[in-house]
Amino acid sequence: MGNRELYRILVVDDEILVRQGIKHILNWEQDGFQIVGEASNGKEALELIETLRPHIVLTDIVMPVMDGEELTRLIKHNWPEIEVIVLSSFSEFDYVRSTFQSGVSDYILKPHLETGMLLEVLRKTAAKLPAPSGGVRQYADPASISMQQTLEKLLAGYELELDREQVEEWFPYPYFYVLGSSGNSSVLDELKALFPRMAAAKLPCGPIAGHPGLCVYVLNVDEEGREALPTKLKMLYPASLSEAGELLWVLSAPFPLLDQLGGVYRDVWIKLLQYRFFLPLDAALMPGELPEPEEVKEFPLQAFMEQIRRLQLEEGFNELDRYIAQHTKAYTAEVFGFKSLIGNILFNVIHMLGSLNLDVRALDEAKYAYFKAIDEAEHVSGITSLLKEFRRQAEDCVLAAQQALQEGNPSMKLLLDYIDEHYAEPISLTEMARHFHFNPSYLSSFFAAHHHEGFKEHLNRVRIDKAADLLRKGDIPISEVSSRVGYGDHSYFCKVFKKSIGLSPTQYRRQYAERVVKKL
Repeated sequence: MGNRELYRILVVDDEILVRQGIKHILNWEQDGFQIVGEASNGKEALELIETLRPHIVLTDIVMPVMDGEELTRLIKHNWPEIEVIVLSSFSEFDYVRSTFQSGVSDYILKPHLETGMLLEVLRKTAAKLPAPSGGVRQYADPASISMQQTLEKLLAGYELELDREQVEEWFPYPYFYVLGSSGNSSVLDELKALFPRMAAAKLPCGPIAGHPGLCVYVLNVDEEGREALPTKLKMLYPASLSEAGELLWVLSAPFPLLDQLGGVYRDVWIKLLQYRFFLPLDAALMPGELPEPEEVKEFPLQAFMEQIRRLQLEEGFNELDRYIAQHTKAYTAEVFGFKSLIGNILFNVIHMLGSLNLDVRALDEAKYAYFKAIDEAEHVSGITSLLKEFRRQAEDCVLAAQQALQEGNPSMKLLLDYIDEHYAEPISLTEMARHFHFNPSYLSSFFAAHHHEGFKEHLNRVRIDKAADLLRKGDIPISEVSSRVGYGDHSYFCKVFKKSIGLSPTQYRRQYAERVVKKL
């Protein structure tokens, strides 16, 4: 392989197991090829082609978002020099045949996808290609190629019998770390300067979701480096996040065997990256520096929505702020579930305010932008900022409605006066809302937000106060007292009276009469 050129391959298939199988079916570099990327559909593939510029695209036909036929057509239109090989099943053969009109080089039936067939088709396709463009030849170094293949298989979870002598040539020191650092930072270069007895290799793990600029390395250090590397790293960069929000570094715990690389990467390093979402901005992302995590508590969504219904937005959103702040300690919470909850809260708040007859058009138009921002947030502080803006918009909706209510005359005093005048009638919130020409749900929330008690509680108190006056003034039958203050059901009146006063109407009248006699 000493002076053979490597042809770059992009693998496109919506099934991850198929992609993994293709990646490990050949010793790619030894056969003159290099897999430079993978995609799950045509749209992702086009984005990768812009940057990777592969020589050959190996693509499935039936995929979501953009299928292989459209992908082939666009590739040959924009990059005619790229060769396309199609993967298909027997049932898709007619479909595949149509892709030849777009310039497909060859096809392979998936049931026949095995080492010899794939290698034969690749070599036949490569024969049509010129040397890699740019005038720069890529030469495959056998040791580096074998190391990359080994690292890739370890990351994929394969159990390998490693050649210990070969491993010691690549990594001569007894301890390993997994380090992630921004492609724009100089973290790795500075560590190399501090630790001359350190070997490093970039891991072929592909782009990290949510952190496309993050590069991942395996570091190999001696005993002195194992003890000093975390300390030196913290001295260089006290926090793992820059002031601009750039993730500078994420460091795993040390481990003694290269065989453990896949487990450390998945179970330690990736989890550290997930914890970054909730941890304070000045946190150090290494296992020994993390605080003891607290249990994630359930958000009281029902109580929150009741506060929104009552237009108690300040109390509700303050409670939500406290819940989010708790996640700096409950940082092991699942990020996707948290984002889903926040999106659900925003959706329900908009719906609730709309059901109260508020003008939520501005919120409704902005909701998809809010949902997108929630989904793309890389740190909880982004969610906090977003909620502040959403809260301001929601409060503007309520303020506009309250101003409209006041301009239409039904101030709180008018509502209370109306109840004082009509308490003896079969008054209801619906009737009062109709009188003032407002939505009943909104009027109920307005009443609760601007008075120390709700409509029903206030109406009952007014009626019971009036009933107490009648009971003190004479010998009117209790059933008539009940009727005079608006209760059609005598027994219900007695229950409400006792709950409010602590005595039945009869006991209350008797006790009042006894006090009057004593004064005489």
